[in-house]
Amino acid sequence: MTQPPSPDLAARVARLEAIEEIKALKHRYLRACDAKDPEGFRACFVASGASLDYGRLGAFDDADGMVRVFESIALRKVDGRNAILDMHHAMHPDITVHDETHASGRWTLKFRQVNLENGTESVSTGEYDDEYVVEDGRWKIAKSHFHRQWGITRPLDAACRVDQ
Repeated sequence: MTQPPSPDLAARVARLEAIEEIKALKHRYLRACDAKDPEGFRACFVASGASLDYGRLGAFDDADGMVRVFESIALRKVDGRNAILDMHHAMHPDITVHDETHASGRWTLKFRQVNLENGTESVSTGEYDDEYVVEDGRWKIAKSHFHRQWGITRPLDAACRVDQ
């Protein structure tokens, strides 16, 4: 006869499932950033009261303020083309599940941006310090503070071609 999983095993599996769901959440967030998808971006955060601090981009006590900044940058067009092209790669997740509805995590971000308005390419890195909660049955970002470590900006060469 098969034994039911022990409470310890069930708790371990639940913790691993939570970690994978949080990873998927962060990947949806990053994908929404690069896809210039404000609705997808907003859907990653709690309905109200998220603590967001993205350094130069601003600090907010709700995700709606960050969405407006995101839209003003990501959706800007010049001559019908996107003016800003971003590439977000988060890695080295360090996620701690505190209980069934609360977790925290750190991620390293590799960020690359092409700015067609001022003809530059920027590369930078930093760390996300996040907190997650379960809201309406899904993990959401309740806090995301980004600490930039370093960056470099260089002009695009006149021969550089950017396809969109």
